[in-house]
Amino acid sequence: MVKDKVCIVTGAARGIGAAIAKKLGEHGAHVAFTYVSDSSEEKALIIENEIKALGVNAKAYKSNASDFTQSETLVTTVLKEFGKIDVCVNNAGISKDNLLLRLTQEQWDDVMNVNLKSVFNMTKQVIKPMMKAKAGSIVNMSSIIGMRGNAGQASYAASKAGIIGFTKSIALELGGRNIRCNAIAPGFIETDMTHYLKEGAAAESFLKDVPLGRFGKAEEVADLTLFLASDMSAYITGQVISICGGLNT
Repeated sequence: MVKDKVCIVTGAARGIGAAIAKKLGEHGAHVAFTYVSDSSEEKALIIENEIKALGVNAKAYKSNASDFTQSETLVTTVLKEFGKIDVCVNNAGISKDNLLLRLTQEQWDDVMNVNLKSVFNMTKQVIKPMMKAKAGSIVNMSSIIGMRGNAGQASYAASKAGIIGFTKSIALELGGRNIRCNAIAPGFIETDMTHYLKEGAAAESFLKDVPLGRFGKAEEVADLTLFLASDMSAYITGQVISICGGLNT
């Protein structure tokens, strides 16, 4: 589905990002992916080797997508080492949940920088080679929370809602250059960030509103990402696709 395409995935040392990087590699893509902290380096190198074992090229880069200069350097390096960029998956994200009365300016800024500014940084860089090639697919990781809101998650919801507006605008700007831009809005997905939701009464509370009655898996989000990255979705752009077990019905 993405054979010989070169894909960048941000925030791929674990969780959904790691699942996406592996899925793309399984289907023939060459994968450049990022991690931020020194503590993630070992995991990132393991993922790199796992993808290489599939018979494609892969490389983990320590790069902070919320930093404009680092994003610029990353894209320049990937172009030099991989030759092109066909797909960019903006997955890097954090949450620092707190009620607005307790939410600090620093917490707000951190979430906005990592979740929203990173999407601007990376998209601005990758569209240059995509415009030259007159082809490309950008996939931005939003959230069901960005569509519905949630008490105690004002910063997270605002950042993910911002991604939706950004996605639609870029789709309108670049559709004429055959560059597509779509967003994915996951619901409750099993990751390190959501492990606490699966404990006891909390799990029952969240799942009561999910028609399919279970948490989603990172691999299922990766499947959707694969579709949007591939030419199978060649006539899809500017869309927000929920993967939430029916929560947003």
